[in-house]
Amino acid sequence: MIYQKNDFKQMIDISDEAFEKIEMYHALLLKWNKAINLVSPKSIEQAWHRHFLDSAQLSKAIPQGVKIYADLGCGGGFPGLVLAIMNPDIAVHLVESDERKGQFMRNVVRETGLSSVTIHTKRVEAVTDDFYPDFVTARALSSLETLFEYCLPWAQQNKGLSFCFMKGERANEEISMAQKRFNFEYNTIPSLTDNTAQLLFIKKLACV
Repeated sequence: MIYQKNDFKQMIDISDEAFEKIEMYHALLLKWNKAINLVSPKSIEQAWHRHFLDSAQLSKAIPQGVKIYADLGCGGGFPGLVLAIMNPDIAVHLVESDERKGQFMRNVVRETGLSSVTIHTKRVEAVTDDFYPDFVTARALSSLETLFEYCLPWAQQNKGLSFCFMKGERANEEISMAQKRFNFEYNTIPSLTDNTAQLLFIKKLACV
């Protein structure tokens, strides 16, 4: 089943104000994607399902008490910008090395009036001294092992740091590979939008 805009509001706990901002974000995505490959052209017609609902399902995964949240390699802003709209009290850092995608996200931030978002057009390795998050996400960025390499400096600074990574069919294989080099606790839940995907929750990351 492919979910549409009306399904989004029924399935996700979201205020009317936040939903209006999501609609603005969607309109900007359609406009900009004609010039910049923010998301796959094949997925743009299913953007409510493939990108907005897929991102919004993570809102319930944000632990209580999180003050600083980072989304890595967020491309056109997914899931980080969606979660920023839904959680305006959290300081959100979006990390994306592509300057054009960064320009798009700045435009969305400006048009929707978000005041809690910082966009870093840098590689992930270059921002680990810039801020110290409580919670980190990534969607289709890198293998779990590589994500841990990126995030280990943060985990060493903050023992309570937690993660939610969106993973597909190879999730179990990636977990096994990462366990050779890292210690961590994890659990998974199925994705709302893809029956082959799962949300992978990680905590207590450390080197073996």
